[in-house]
Amino acid sequence: MTPDEIIGRLKKGNENFVSNNLTQRDHSKQRRIAAIGQYPKAIVLSCVDSRVPVEDVFDLGIGDIFVARVAGNIENRDIVGSMEFATAVAGSKLVIVMGHTQCGAVKHAIDNTDAKSMNMIALGDLLSEIRPSVDMTERIGEVSSKNEAFTNNVINNNALKTVEDIKLQSPKLKELDDNGTIKIVAAVYDMATGRVNFL
Repeated sequence: MTPDEIIGRLKKGNENFVSNNLTQRDHSKQRRIAAIGQYPKAIVLSCVDSRVPVEDVFDLGIGDIFVARVAGNIENRDIVGSMEFATAVAGSKLVIVMGHTQCGAVKHAIDNTDAKSMNMIALGDLLSEIRPSVDMTERIGEVSSKNEAFTNNVINNNALKTVEDIKLQSPKLKELDDNGTIKIVAAVYDMATGRVNFL
């Protein structure tokens, strides 16, 4: 399948999720088949939010996709290395950075929460990775997580920025994307509707 065909398959799967028409699967059988080897079509970098069940969102089963999760769906070297493995070694043709509405990490970055003063040093570092997306977002109204339109724009920009950061961190992924072997794309999951909007 081409990257665009995979996106089409994921969009169809998301329609199934939105309409509550998920494919019935024999997970025991899928587990046994997956034990032989894996050939996922895509890798999705998603937030850790428990309300975003990535495989279900795209109506996929065991062995269908790689999933990496970190609060705020930001990249780091380990995740980028995992993406290199997924694409250049395991043959996945699509990398999706999927943010979501009502993202707590993004909200705290917008509100400039000082996690370090609460002895959460690592969380403070993570929020500082999101803050450039806040700074690059056009100011429409109050700069606050209570401003839903602004927050949603930051969420979109954060996913798009992560796509660019992945290409900066990995010459291999950029090369594969540039020559059309893979696509690296951004998307946002709408918590209210269940719909994934590709940006």
